[in-house]
Amino acid sequence: MSAKVLTILLAVLVTIISMANALDVNATHKVTFQIKSNNENFGNITMVLFGSIVPKTVKNFATFATPAGFNGKTYKGSIFHRVIKKFMIQGGDMIKKDGTGSASIYGGRFDDENFTLKHSEPGLLSMANAGKNTNGCQFFITTVATAWLNDKHVVFGKVIDGMDVVHKIENVKTGAHDKPLHDVVIAETHVEEVQQKVTLKNQ
Repeated sequence: MSAKVLTILLAVLVTIISMANALDVNATHKVTFQIKSNNENFGNITMVLFGSIVPKTVKNFATFATPAGFNGKTYKGSIFHRVIKKFMIQGGDMIKKDGTGSASIYGGRFDDENFTLKHSEPGLLSMANAGKNTNGCQFFITTVATAWLNDKHVVFGKVIDGMDVVHKIENVKTGAHDKPLHDVVIAETHVEEVQQKVTLKNQ
């Protein structure tokens, strides 16, 4: 058997295995963040949220993602305060903007809803926390697969457009505590309800 045929067969096998491990998830919300930094428009990040899997987590995020927010707190105007290349970008601290603040629409930190979805690919939206059952308003977007976070952080969404913007944020210069030297700001936000199927890899 020729090397070319073997290569084709291997590619087909990899595709079949990948499809077997894929999972179709019903998205319930679409959120768009317009990102700006140092007087530059980075562009938009559009994400879908999986309210069919983690409705409580999605309701919390989607509420804060509206321009009005909740009790005067909104992601609009907040920053990505922690950026680590080849890992993730973290934001959502509307309280102190340094990773120490927390809030939720439920009156305090809330429990991990479930760990059904895995950190299996770049572009996944997951809850940042300070340990078990300490979810609030902070979140992160993965830039690589991060399997070591499975069963520790709740995955609740996926970037469907704007990964180039995510990677642009990932590559900004940072200082102490992985904070960007220039604030990376969520300048505008938009939320809408949707009915959309999204495929997640390697679930």
